[in-house]
Amino acid sequence: MKTFNDVMNQTAILKADFAIKKAVEDKRLAFGWASVANFEDGSVVVDSDDDVIDIGTLEKAAYKYVRLYRSGGEMHERGAVAELVESIVFTKEKAQALGIPDGIIPEGWWVGFFVTDEVVWEKVKSGEYAMFSIGGKAQRVEVEE
Repeated sequence: MKTFNDVMNQTAILKADFAIKKAVEDKRLAFGWASVANFEDGSVVVDSDDDVIDIGTLEKAAYKYVRLYRSGGEMHERGAVAELVESIVFTKEKAQALGIPDGIIPEGWWVGFFVTDEVVWEKVKSGEYAMFSIGGKAQRVEVEE
């Protein structure tokens, strides 16, 4: 299992995996991974708090977010700066149904946001805000490695 420290030692890989993948400047759109449960090789992502999330739990949380919220915030402090326009949780089953072979994409939550706030959009364009960050509440449960 890869740990967060393993990934941090490969900074280029981390940035490539979680960075905003596409920004459409004239449309104020930003796309990328909101969260990844498993890397392309199937290894588990362990975050900076030594937490992991299984793909089923992530999928359930993503669906709840899409149903009830759909609004993006800025740095977990200021809300309503972006609107969700695209969301898919890629599981092995969904990737297979789409004809995507194993090992090509991670299992995770892909999102797209229309950025409504001018100041935030400038920070996305400049690269200051280079990736998505999701917040939430969870019950921590010990797991065996």
